[in-house]
Order: sequence, then structure tokens, then C-alpha cells
Amino acid sequence: MLDSVVIIPTYNEIENIESIIRAVFSQSDEIHILIVDDNSPDLTALKVKALQEEFPKKLFLELREEKSGLGTAYIHGFKWCLAKSYNYIFEMDADFSHDPKDIIKLYNACHIEGADMAIGSRYKTGVNVVNWPMNRVLMSYWASKYVRLITGMKIHDTTAGFVCYKRRVLEAIDLDAVKFIGYAFQIEMKFKTYIKKFKIVEVPVIFTDRTKGESKLSSGIISEAIFGVISMKLKSLFKK
Repeated sequence: MLDSVVIIPTYNEIENIESIIRAVFSQSDEIHILIVDDNSPDLTALKVKALQEEFPKKLFLELREEKSGLGTAYIHGFKWCLAKSYNYIFEMDADFSHDPKDIIKLYNACHIEGADMAIGSRYKTGVNVVNWPMNRVLMSYWASKYVRLITGMKIHDTTAGFVCYKRRVLEAIDLDAVKFIGYAFQIEMKFKTYIKKFKIVEVPVIFTDRTKGESKLSSGIISEAIFGVISMKLKSLFKK
């Protein structure tokens, strides 16, 4: 995994950041991590800077001025990674909802099995979610069904945030034209990958809700996803 980097966006993740960094590094001596922190008031970035002394040339930090949304954090990270020599670029949450042990599964799906995008899927083989309240499970599950219906993508977990991209996928997407910044960002990136006919595979994983820190999900983010999907699909039709 010499050419791999995991992007972890953070905002007030002081309770999780050291543990997740150590857990990711424990999967491979070769993997790198990029933390994109939105100037967390809890000083997450200071903890990362301290850990950089222990993990020189493997742990990187990009510090932004303010909280500007998940999507813009990832776009910032993608551009940083593309300016380097990485061929496999991961999206991953800081709160252990994505199991670091599954990183190798996504990597192998791309590196060995030929996928261009590998998705850590909660819904490929049923509903694999732990510690979520039932209303949130249902909301997430039916949101993915809704997106699949509207967009035509043959993806079970369209809102998943645990993803491995081959470099060429991100190079082919106009990152400056990505519209959504919240929940819908994950949908938009999959849709842009899909319409460019890259090979997308889903790798079954178990999603475990965070036990430390607070969720960033809000009603505004959900609304962006619901109404944004229709707009995104219509625009793609007019471009044909």
C-alpha cells in the first residue's frame, strides 16, 4: 500500500483522532494519512501536530480556517493528494464508524480486482449497521434506495462515506464543479464516477455508530441530499 493515502476530515474529533490514526497505521507500514481539519475548537489539529513527530513523512495535516462542509474538506484533500504521487485515495470518517481493518478490502478491490471505485457498503448484503436507532437506519437505507431509483446507479449504498478511488477517477472529475458540501457530496461523487463509466464495486462492511464525539448529520444536510439528487440527475440529462 505504498501509494495509498487515507483522507480523514475532522471537526471536534479530539476524542477519536489519536486512536483512529494509530488504528489506520496498524494496517500497513506503508499507508499515509491526511487529516483535513476545519480549525476545530477542541484543538484536534494540535493533537495531530504532536503525532506528526511520531509519524514523520506519513501523517499530514491541512488546517482550514473554518468549518466549511464535508464535501469541501474532501475536495481540498483530493487536490492535495493529486499533487502528490498517490494512486489509491481513501475517504474515511474519524469516529470508527468505518473499521480500519476494512481498508485492505477496499484496496484489494481496486488494486487486485480492477475496480476504479470501491465502496465500503452497509447494504450490499442486507443491513449491516450497529448501534444506530431504527429511524436513522430506515432513513439511510431508504435514502440509498431513493438515490438508486432517481439516478439509475446500480449501487446499494449510494450515501456511503468509506470509499477508495483510483487516482484516474479523481483526475477525470472536475473537482471545482462538485456542487454539494454535505450528505449529498457522497452521492454526487459516485454519480460523477458512474456517468464516466468507471468500474464501481461494493465491498460489504459493518458500519458501527460512533461512541465518542457528536454526529455532524443535520436536517439541512438531509434536505440537500433529497432535493439535490433530482437536480443532479436532470442536469446530467441536459448535458447528453
